Amino acid sequence: MKSTIRSNWPKYLLQWGVLAALVFFLSGLAAKIFPKLGASDPEAWCPLGGLEALTTYASRGSLPCSMSSTQILMGIILAAAVILFGKLFCAYLCPIGSVEDLLTKLRKAIGIDGIEFRAGGAADKVMRVIKYGLLFWIFYSTATASELLCRKFDPYYAVATGFKGEIVLWMSIIALVVVILGGFFIKRFFCRYICPLGAAANSFRFWLPLVALALVWWGLSAIGLPLKWWMLLAAFCILGYLLEILYRKPKLQLLHVIYDDEDCTMRCYSCQKHCPYNIDIPGSGGIVTDVDCTLCGECIAACPKKALNFGVVTKPMDRKAGRFIPALVAVVLTALGIIFGGRFEVPTIDEKWGIEDGMEIRTLRIENLTSIHCYGSSMAFKGKMEKVNGVHGVKTYAGSHTVVLSYDPSVTSEEKLLEEVYEPSHFRVNSPEPTEYKELQVQTIRTEHMPNRTDLNYLGLQMRLSGRKIFGIESEYDCPLIVRVYSDPAEDLDEAWYKEIVEKKVLAMPVHGGGVKETPVDFTFVRLEKGKGKIGIAEYLERMFDSFEAEYNGRYPSGDSTVVRKRAEVYEGKPQFIYEIEDRNYEKPIIKRALPFLSNHVSKEEGVIGTYLKLNKNLEPSIQIRFAEPMTADRIWELITMPVWQITYAPDDVRDVDAKMSFNKKGVCYEYR
Repeated sequence: MKSTIRSNWPKYLLQWGVLAALVFFLSGLAAKIFPKLGASDPEAWCPLGGLEALTTYASRGSLPCSMSSTQILMGIILAAAVILFGKLFCAYLCPIGSVEDLLTKLRKAIGIDGIEFRAGGAADKVMRVIKYGLLFWIFYSTATASELLCRKFDPYYAVATGFKGEIVLWMSIIALVVVILGGFFIKRFFCRYICPLGAAANSFRFWLPLVALALVWWGLSAIGLPLKWWMLLAAFCILGYLLEILYRKPKLQLLHVIYDDEDCTMRCYSCQKHCPYNIDIPGSGGIVTDVDCTLCGECIAACPKKALNFGVVTKPMDRKAGRFIPALVAVVLTALGIIFGGRFEVPTIDEKWGIEDGMEIRTLRIENLTSIHCYGSSMAFKGKMEKVNGVHGVKTYAGSHTVVLSYDPSVTSEEKLLEEVYEPSHFRVNSPEPTEYKELQVQTIRTEHMPNRTDLNYLGLQMRLSGRKIFGIESEYDCPLIVRVYSDPAEDLDEAWYKEIVEKKVLAMPVHGGGVKETPVDFTFVRLEKGKGKIGIAEYLERMFDSFEAEYNGRYPSGDSTVVRKRAEVYEGKPQFIYEIEDRNYEKPIIKRALPFLSNHVSKEEGVIGTYLKLNKNLEPSIQIRFAEPMTADRIWELITMPVWQITYAPDDVRDVDAKMSFNKKGVCYEYR
């Protein structure tokens, strides 16, 4: 079988160009050569994600994860392109389709016979139901959880992220094996039988019956039938599958492959043999309208008599010019999605509450709030703002890290809302030795464009890189923002120095193993407040320390029943003790994340009153467990050094987990006062 690469080079140029571009961007080469590009998103232009996002937004008014407007527009463009022109994405842009084509060429090159499923045969019809089942499962699960289910097993996403994305490893490996083995032995196996995007695209080709289905569903809902959104999704999948296996010939498409029976004098069936889907092109009746046709042009390139050509409706194009048209249309549509996708943004959530008739509602837009980056963070922010008096709505845009608050101006103000949104924070630049300093110098600067907790960290890292003896910074909300800087009393830091540090545009952090990680920043220095203050080293260390505290309840007899009481109250007036283990490493985030597990584990023991992370009398971080009889210090040591901890997630969900912390030396025990 002759090669079609030379005669169908526009298709191969685009296919392999897309693969090369993906490798270039996702391997990190693009970021190294062009640092301003930053990290690449493997799903940036994925139309399936865009369709999932639209379904989720239509069903529950929110977007899954951090879907962008570009992905959404790509989904819309895919649907429109399929209706008007056919499945161009599958032929020219899809990386999985391109890999499957390469696998078929590899199999033929080494002389291994493939497996042929006759289009429209019994096996072919049964296999096609798989992709429609996946289509329903993926879209239903994504819409109900606001999380892209396809990420868990999408072979493209798994490979693009180096198996480090939001995947289920075993599912991703199985999917990848299916794609490789299936595509090796069966032409376009994944595309024909597994791909949910292919199922959606095939369904869109029968757009008139789908419109009729939507109208029927809308009419039944209008007369009061309790229909659910997922019922329409199920009907869409069922109807699409039935039309694909029973009818197979969608109408009203503009672009086709046109077959001239008079020019076909050899009946060599080379066109059908080269077709990735084994479409019976000579039996098409002049215009290839089969649901599987992707306008890839392989049949046209393979025909020795030039009996095939691209055409608009029923009119053939010029043969030389026509071979560029499908690839050109695919490129233009993709470019439109990229260009216009950045011109609008769909809100991740848009929720309102407690608005009464006649109430005046204003909005406040807050930008560059990087804590808003997905559906989960948006809902957490909404939960926080629901507790703020006068706030009646939250709209978030995860892609641009923007929120819009709806509020009653008679109850609250913009300044109060900004104060509620901002989270004061602190950052340790360097660690002073408590024995070296009795007090530190305090200076106050004012800054702008620092709405996030991480912004203070970035500023602190800039100060660390300066080499000056600065020990910590902390923020307090005001307009402009208050930033207190704690340093060696001998340091002479003037306004010019602060302005230079604050307004650096790039944070260049050395990374382990060599190299530098550059993070763009854009803060504004306003002024240095007059005067310098002093703070005692003990007070400073307390301000910079993130403590942890958990005190427990228990069930105790009360007459003929038991009641829940705080253990601190039960043991009040009785001898109490502190079991303390000191270690500077207890300030590290990994330890702080483990403390809730330690607290949960020891809380079930009678006599344990509370677990704390505090600075002790030596101003060193220490874990402290407060207890009374019948608990003993030896029993606490035994509990915390167990290799397996018992964790209660819910009253009926108690699990054994590996210990989250290790302790190498016993602590000290002293009386609690």
